[in-house]
Amino acid sequence: MGNKVVKFGGSSLADANQFRKVAAIISSDPDRKYVVPSAPGKRFSDDIKITDMLYKCAELAGSGMDFSEPFHAVKERYNGIISDLGINMNLDDEFASIAAELKKRPAKDFAASRGEYLNGKVLANYLGYNFVDAADVIIFDTKGSLLLDKTVDAVREKLKGLDNAVIPGFYGRTTEGFIKTFSRGGSDVTGSIIANAVRAEIYENWTDVSGFLVADPRIVENPDVIEVITYRELRELAYMGASVLHEDAIFPVRSAGIPINIRNTNRPEDAGTMIVPGDHDFKRESIAHTITGIAGRKGFSTINIEKAMMNAETGFGMKVLKVLYDNGLSFEHMPSGIDTMSITLDTAKLEPVREKVIAQMRREVAPDHIEIEDGIALLAIVGRRMKNTRGTVARIFAAMAHARINVKMIDQGSSELNVIIGVSEHDLPEAIRRIYEMFINSEKE
Repeated sequence: MGNKVVKFGGSSLADANQFRKVAAIISSDPDRKYVVPSAPGKRFSDDIKITDMLYKCAELAGSGMDFSEPFHAVKERYNGIISDLGINMNLDDEFASIAAELKKRPAKDFAASRGEYLNGKVLANYLGYNFVDAADVIIFDTKGSLLLDKTVDAVREKLKGLDNAVIPGFYGRTTEGFIKTFSRGGSDVTGSIIANAVRAEIYENWTDVSGFLVADPRIVENPDVIEVITYRELRELAYMGASVLHEDAIFPVRSAGIPINIRNTNRPEDAGTMIVPGDHDFKRESIAHTITGIAGRKGFSTINIEKAMMNAETGFGMKVLKVLYDNGLSFEHMPSGIDTMSITLDTAKLEPVREKVIAQMRREVAPDHIEIEDGIALLAIVGRRMKNTRGTVARIFAAMAHARINVKMIDQGSSELNVIIGVSEHDLPEAIRRIYEMFINSEKE
């Protein structure tokens, strides 16, 4: 038998009833030995997350104001969970210690981390598992960067001889001894690190959705769940904002060749999505769609440059890139023709230096024409099967043509893993729906 690391998100541990679901999931598989909990999330739409309450406490304490009201709400939330679960546990000493620290040194990272810390204490008590403070094993340098090798060594040493453990997510400590948190959603990263350290057979990430969806459900009604996806495909889609997993959580398990299984706490019978290192790791196949997923993001601008005989001018592209470098800009895509070049950039980053960039471009490359087009959205069509499927790009163009959507840019990497197209922002939702219809719905028929 192998070890499994299981991470449960805030919605999975929002109240006592969710705790019971989590306990049932863990007890159903003896390999689920290491548990990483988040802080309690929202119980209903207008509820407040514990982490947000704690941020408020730190904000008030930092201003020298009384934070007893939001802190009382935090205590009531945990005491309510403990009471509803019927466990013999008292957190009064922990609450007093946290309040004292906030008065002495109201650090935001410390305050926010206490949600996971306290939830870890409660869950460990309820499960009868060992509690391991993440501050003892997750190590950051003085600049806040994770020291992965030292962390893995610390985790292995701490867990040596323990049959099981609950390790809170989201935080650790710096080498100077201060509490440091990951960015929001950082419990995913903790789970990934623990999986790496214990050489887990699998890292199960339990949340409130039954896996990774082919497309945004706010745009496409009831999109299919992706049964199997590679790390590379996930990275491509995550870059466009389509992810139920913290982006940094991929690397610790990817380097160790450990698969991730996205599961639904409220529907544990669903298989969810399996994220695997590569094609050779597939143990089961989804319906044979050409593409794996679709994702899009707004907020881009395109600098369009025209100049006769551009292709014959040595160093033209280098001069263009130097202008971007001089102004601290990176580009997303740069398709070009014989006499044309288009550079797609993040609008928010371009805006402060817009006029300066245009003026410098005119000096450096003397274009016949140059203009900036705003309101561009980028759409990624990602799939491992596209490489061996003819006519994929033709089908994309056909879907856009039928919807009367103008494709402003197209870019395909040499890996043929994805195709990026640029459309107007107002066309993005319809473009996603049409591509879903072309590659998913039509292939079911």
